Amino acid sequence: MSFATCDLCDAHKNDSSGEFRVIPPVFRDFGGRSVFSGPVVTVKCHEDNTSVKAAVDGPGLGRVLVVDGGASLRRALLGGNLAAAAARNGWAGVVIDGCVRDVRELVEADVGIRALAAMPLPTEKRQPGQTDVPVMIQGVPVAPGDWLYADADGMVVSRHRLDA
Repeated sequence: MSFATCDLCDAHKNDSSGEFRVIPPVFRDFGGRSVFSGPVVTVKCHEDNTSVKAAVDGPGLGRVLVVDGGASLRRALLGGNLAAAAARNGWAGVVIDGCVRDVRELVEADVGIRALAAMPLPTEKRQPGQTDVPVMIQGVPVAPGDWLYADADGMVVSRHRLDA
């Protein structure tokens, strides 16, 4: 699928239904794929990546994992091993409202990865979190089954798959 987020925004800029949303431009590109899209799977967790690991260890099927990490800058929710698992298992991308680590390894993984920052501290196993629940990413609601589109200009989310 070929798309440009700018073109998608041009086509949906007057949407007032909430079905088309733009994610704020605070995310950095860390992965080996700079352009990716797919249906959304969600995880909500705080400084414990148990649910993130469980997700990327399963079949990605071209989907995008969206992780509501509460915008925490204290622990990394994804590193080189999990990025390699995501690529190996067919995930199109991982978007983390939080941090990542192993930056050199992330760029080698054939998967899109967006996060707020790099942080070398790993997570602690406290609470595994929730999967397949509606989440808020930088104030933008994202639900399981939404479609996420990411390129060099940014990220957008839609309730339905969009034609390029």
